[in-house]
Amino acid sequence: MPPSPAATAASATTHLALLLVLSSSSLFFLYKSLTLRRLRRIPSSTPTPTAAPAATPTPTLLYASVTGTSKDLAARLSLRLTDAGAPARATDAAAFDPDDLPSVPLLLLVLPTHDAGAPPPDAAFLARWLAETAADFRAGALLLSDLRFAVFGVGSRAYGETFNAAARSFSRWLRALGAVEVVPVGEGDVDGGDLDGVFEEWCGRVLRVVKGEDEEDEDGVNGEANGFEEVDGEESDYDDEDDEEEEEVATGEVDMEDIAGKAIAKKQNGKVGGGLPNGGQNGARAMVTPIIRASLEKQGYKIVGSHSGVKICRWTKSQLRGRGGCYKHSFYGIESHRCMEATPSLACANKCVFCWRHHTNPVGKSWKWKMDDPLDIVNTAIDEHRKMVKQMKGVPGVKPERLAEGLSPRHCALSLVGEPIMYPEINALVDDLHRRHISTFLVTNAQFPDKIKALKPITQLYVSVDAATKESLKAVDRPLFSDFWERFLDSLKSLHDKDQRTVYRLTLVKGWNVEEIDAYANLLELGQPDFIEIKGVTYCGSSATSKLTMENVPWHADVKEFSEVLATKSGGVYELACEHVHSCCVLLAKVDKFKINGKWHTWIDYDRFNELVMSGKPFKSSDYMAMTPSWAVYGAEEGGFDPDQARFKKERRHGAAALKG
Repeated sequence: MPPSPAATAASATTHLALLLVLSSSSLFFLYKSLTLRRLRRIPSSTPTPTAAPAATPTPTLLYASVTGTSKDLAARLSLRLTDAGAPARATDAAAFDPDDLPSVPLLLLVLPTHDAGAPPPDAAFLARWLAETAADFRAGALLLSDLRFAVFGVGSRAYGETFNAAARSFSRWLRALGAVEVVPVGEGDVDGGDLDGVFEEWCGRVLRVVKGEDEEDEDGVNGEANGFEEVDGEESDYDDEDDEEEEEVATGEVDMEDIAGKAIAKKQNGKVGGGLPNGGQNGARAMVTPIIRASLEKQGYKIVGSHSGVKICRWTKSQLRGRGGCYKHSFYGIESHRCMEATPSLACANKCVFCWRHHTNPVGKSWKWKMDDPLDIVNTAIDEHRKMVKQMKGVPGVKPERLAEGLSPRHCALSLVGEPIMYPEINALVDDLHRRHISTFLVTNAQFPDKIKALKPITQLYVSVDAATKESLKAVDRPLFSDFWERFLDSLKSLHDKDQRTVYRLTLVKGWNVEEIDAYANLLELGQPDFIEIKGVTYCGSSATSKLTMENVPWHADVKEFSEVLATKSGGVYELACEHVHSCCVLLAKVDKFKINGKWHTWIDYDRFNELVMSGKPFKSSDYMAMTPSWAVYGAEEGGFDPDQARFKKERRHGAAALKG
């Protein structure tokens, strides 16, 4: 039976919409690629008739060495630079803080390739930082656009395709962050007899850059000659591969039904669902397919079994280095360096416009996948978390005692990605965490009210309140359920019957939900939460599935203004309790429960909570509260920053805003 005219028109409209999405995303990535290439081809100094001679840049010369060869070469280059009037001391890469890269004008790096093409141990942290930052949507594609660099690799051609792979990887990561490669990667062969000659030629090119002499577009610059890598050709391949990967993710909603067929057709490599005993009961398929695994692993996730994940938080790294904790440290007293961020369900029932994952995780309305054992999930998640913490050993600022503490997590944020409450054995998983004296902070997206009601006591339960009206919630969260609004309201009401700490989490997005303050105030009565967290949205890049820009990101002053008005509209039930300026986050708390004799008690007595939850007897949130320190209170001059930590300001650049600079 031929399709009806209406069906044909609908199909045509769908195809046209898809074509427009593909075209717009393709144009975006083409624009990004061309912009980065243009930046890389800008000469190191462009003389004008009236311009003064450019100042000689101060190079930062780093080396990583295993046998001493790279160290010796770096020392030779240091002498050459000193003679050229640009002194640079050769520094071990292990002692360099990669957070300083945005302020470095010229980076020179000499290093060998270690096992199986990996960077040497002394450069492992720098390599990991670059790789993770290059894959982090929040860092900005032009974070290092002011940085010029050159890399020299030391290796042996006897190792075949891994010959100088580490040097090429550093070059690729730096270029991915917008840095300009002023001299092609030099590839020295210790067994080929040409190491010294290739290094001297590379040094000569570096010195010409340092002196402000333009590099000519010949020999090794746009072609492969004398041991130098082909830069232009490889860069084109790299950009194209990146664009294809990003376009595949950005232009498609990664829905399990859509990609299940692809996943089956691809080689499994023995990864999916491996390692956990209940991975294949009843013939159900694994939630994490090879496509989803590759996407999430590229973003730094460690996949646990067939449907769970763990990832080290940047605030965990920050407090390990003594540079401050996250807002939960300021508001609730957690030790950020002892917090594990995980989820037992990478699937979600929403496709929120501000999702950090750009919808690279699966979606679904109910559990329909293989189910792993909760105890195995916890064991594996802790093991993977410890491995990531161990990698911080030797990083500047990390003390042995703090690292030892980090290897023994005390808190678990079940809010990484997806909807943790979807996991059918969530109560058993939470119980196991509590048996290990690990506190639980669980975030749900307010689409499963029955599961909220069935949830056992946890340390703190969050419900995401992303909008206050049916229309705006649909626009912001893009839920899968047709009865999403009723589910949302019922989820809020479910909090009212919880005796433990409950939180409304509001994410403010300019132009989407900031103007709905009266509607938000009306929702407070439904759940009557203990706390209200109000946070500005974090910009995580644009894609075909998210059109947010930096214009949608509120300033801390905007968040404060919204919070103050909401507190006023609560009629004195809530007051401003804490703030964390760095995270653009403010906490409102119930006055009658948490303000005692004029002092806030938003912190948690974690030892007391462990005693209460293990007793099996009923208890309330007021039974395990602790006094809030003065530096975390709203309006304090510290702005929620722990004075025992060392402040560090990190430079960030994003998209078009960075191009204007």
